[in-house]
Amino acid sequence: MRATAGGGVASGAMHGTIPLDDVDLALLDLLRADGRRSVADLARAVNLSPAPVGRRIARLERAGVIAGYTAIVDDGKLGAVEAFAELRVTGNADVSMVAELADDVPEVEEVFTIAGDPDALVRVRVDDAEQLRRVINRLRHSEGVTGTRTLLVLSSWKRAQRPLGGRSA
Repeated sequence: MRATAGGGVASGAMHGTIPLDDVDLALLDLLRADGRRSVADLARAVNLSPAPVGRRIARLERAGVIAGYTAIVDDGKLGAVEAFAELRVTGNADVSMVAELADDVPEVEEVFTIAGDPDALVRVRVDDAEQLRRVINRLRHSEGVTGTRTLLVLSSWKRAQRPLGGRSA
């Protein structure tokens, strides 16, 4: 993962990985379930003292494995509208330009560059249909974008994250 100019975080399945042992994986599972757990509580869960657990977490943060900590907000309860925009880019354009473009559009939550057609999926969150229209038009008229298709999210479901280390937290 890497920070982008607009404050986003970029990641990619094709980028290099760092070696993780069973304790690292267990810590990641625990933090994915509850990012507010104390180091002392994490240490008890993995049978280590707090100091080495703190060092492990710091190493995972420096390596970008832990990209941050966040609250999960149900935007639907706030009246937000969520949509996906499929983007197609010109044949000679670098698909990574979509992420750079998204840095300038605060309503863009995530960008997925993908293999196949379309070239990218952009997840946006807006207050209403008019704001969605403005955001889509801004993306549509960006240099290198040749076409878009917008998909409005009616409801969503998310699977609980599976344990990384093969054990449950």
